Amino acid sequence: MESDYDELDRRLVHALQIDGRAPFSAIAEALGVSDRTIARRYARLRSTGAVRVLGGVDPTVLGATLWFLRVRCAPAASLPVAEALARRPDTSWVSLTSGGTEITCVARTESEADSEALLLAKLPRTPRVQGVTAHCVLHTFYGGPDNLVGKLGSLDAEASERLRPPPMPHRPGPVRLDDGDRKLLALLATDGRAGFEQLAAATGWSPTTVRRRMTELREHRLLHLDIDVDWRMFGVNARTLLWLSAAPAHLEEAGQALARHPEVAFAAATTGPTNLYASVLCTNQQELYQYLTTRVAALPAIEHVETAPVIRTVKQAANQA
Repeated sequence: MESDYDELDRRLVHALQIDGRAPFSAIAEALGVSDRTIARRYARLRSTGAVRVLGGVDPTVLGATLWFLRVRCAPAASLPVAEALARRPDTSWVSLTSGGTEITCVARTESEADSEALLLAKLPRTPRVQGVTAHCVLHTFYGGPDNLVGKLGSLDAEASERLRPPPMPHRPGPVRLDDGDRKLLALLATDGRAGFEQLAAATGWSPTTVRRRMTELREHRLLHLDIDVDWRMFGVNARTLLWLSAAPAHLEEAGQALARHPEVAFAAATTGPTNLYASVLCTNQQELYQYLTTRVAALPAIEHVETAPVIRTVKQAANQA
């Protein structure tokens, strides 16, 4: 519950959102407490699963395609089907929504052939699946390296600027991964603050090589630092998925407006029956109602809104959907 956390916890999490690998000494200085206090707080929050710093990967940089899949099935079949989807290595954010009659997940395909196999062969043959709607992600307005903590956090501008690392230059061109890269990304996916010595041991590289390669992958926008947090720390309890339709001439404007909403954790333009998707976090259903009837109602040229409350998350991955 929110009462299990205090303001220092929230400020620490906000600091980690700004720079997930910032030294505890730098965070302590910005927050006006001792290094030991920050180290102790982080250890407690991490051990209880309240916060984790993770290395997130954008698979589209490697040429992959992301899909939002809405899988309809009988209520009795929804959990077994969701668990089967969660076991697949190409899925993330598998959730039960709409009273348990629908599963929403993010699926990654590496090629057109993969997309065809997933959408036309594998899923429809899953027992007790009644229908599948697929939405290809065309453009992300908010998500990836952006995290809702940046909107909810309580650090003032001075402390935030003190912690903010220099802008990462963009390195264009293709990215090719070898076995060392995959080992590096796998370890960072579980602990984004893993030390260079630990990463070197896992990859067989020197710490200097690890540092250089991490910088290269971040400059390519393949790797970013993210945090997984217990949202109750910020008084947030209800997650709802929104499927919206906007007139094409206003799609960009509506998507950018969604991205600025403090309730929106992820927003993207998609193909499919609707062309905008958002993942929204609110304190409760009354706050959701206020959000829908004020901010969403004011969006330009929105023609349709469908809400799908999340009743259970079966699988999640860093800052996707």
